[in-house]
Amino acid sequence: MNFERFFTLLSTFWEPCFPKTSFMKNVTPFPAPAKDAANDVVVLSCPHQMHFDPAPLSRLFAERDTHEAEEIVCRMLEDIAMRLDMLQRGLAENTFDTMERPARRIGAIADQMGLTEVAIAVGHVLTCLAQQDGIGLDATMARLERGFDVAVSEVWGFRDI
Repeated sequence: MNFERFFTLLSTFWEPCFPKTSFMKNVTPFPAPAKDAANDVVVLSCPHQMHFDPAPLSRLFAERDTHEAEEIVCRMLEDIAMRLDMLQRGLAENTFDTMERPARRIGAIADQMGLTEVAIAVGHVLTCLAQQDGIGLDATMARLERGFDVAVSEVWGFRDI
């Protein structure tokens, strides 16, 4: 028996059993949406102007000669960058227990330099680490990275004043 003949025979057999109007018709009632979906979208703005306390850097540049003060600032920023890399590796490897120490060190350096926004973000990273909140940690780490990028510009912009 060839396929076409079999299909014709099968379709004539099934047609009387199932009328075409009810066979494979979707009759599932869907409820109306609870609220307008457009109201669920929240646009977050990330300010490029960060909180920065210039007093610690002013004091450093007043106490030391310019070259020595710049060297100290460079070392501190490099230290933050290195420890931020440790945090990023810990986040990628999901080794949250290794992330607390570098985060605390970043916070201490940020406080010494007057990088208030970075210090606040580090505090939020530490809170997420304590709560073992991976999603929150992802978000606060992104904020910390953005804050550090802006902080570098702010520090060198302050130096040029």
